[in-house]
Amino acid sequence: MGQHSEAELNRKFVETAKLMNIYLNHFPKFEKYALAQEVRQCMYSVYGFIIEGQKRYHKKTTLINLDIRHEQLRMFVNLSNSLGYFEFKDGNKSDDSPTKLAAHRFIAISRLIDELGRMIGGWVVFERQKEQDREAS
Repeated sequence: MGQHSEAELNRKFVETAKLMNIYLNHFPKFEKYALAQEVRQCMYSVYGFIIEGQKRYHKKTTLINLDIRHEQLRMFVNLSNSLGYFEFKDGNKSDDSPTKLAAHRFIAISRLIDELGRMIGGWVVFERQKEQDREAS
């Protein structure tokens, strides 16, 4: 993965984290130290694995952990949506069309998470190919 791709992955993660933190701040108050905190920790560990993967020479285990943690993030976001937490604004159910607000938020964050997943998947494929090329030499 070249420097340009690493910078793009970092940029995309920061964009995703900014939006997710805005949405998490609107979650119900009773979820502040539960699911919202778990989503935040999951996001930050994804970023930790991205950085670790960029710095390690042997990346296989780190990329597997990154891929797993990314999938956990995706599932936590899906759970949040299923529980209706994207319908909240400032800790209370939104008065103006909560289902429309929830759909917009869920689609926006899901697209960013999916794009991150595609970038991570591309990185995994690139590293596997690099490893096979080394073995063939």
